[in-house]
Amino acid sequence: MKIIIGSDHRGRDLKEKIKTFLSERAVPVIDAGPFDGEPVDYPDLGKEVAEKVSSGACERGILICGSGIGMSIVANKFPGVRAALCKDTYCARMSRNHNDANILILGADTTPQDAALAIVDTWMKSEFEGGRHQRRLDKIKEIEDAYFKRG
Repeated sequence: MKIIIGSDHRGRDLKEKIKTFLSERAVPVIDAGPFDGEPVDYPDLGKEVAEKVSSGACERGILICGSGIGMSIVANKFPGVRAALCKDTYCARMSRNHNDANILILGADTTPQDAALAIVDTWMKSEFEGGRHQRRLDKIKEIEDAYFKRG
């Protein structure tokens, strides 16, 4: 599984911790940045990660900003992206089990590091259950098809 991760400057330290955490578990990670402490705008990094997931170039992504809200707004603008802001392991598991979330959003200012790593671990290990949940994802795709222009 190919994972892409990005953050704004507020989420950079947590991004680095998550990269290490995933690398220690032999999960390949593409780092979209930032690579230094200079301020960056969250829409730029959110766009880069969400485009890769939307296009299928990466199967999943992780985005981090101060609250997680800005990255959530940006990522969910892309067709096929189901980005979920998760504050605990329950939401991380449910985002995968029921919603097949393909981008995990974290708030660096609102989620302690240990909790964030547990959320990532749960999100990575959880699988989509399908069944009645697929019917709901199909309805979301119908909305995307009606309102998004691809190409």
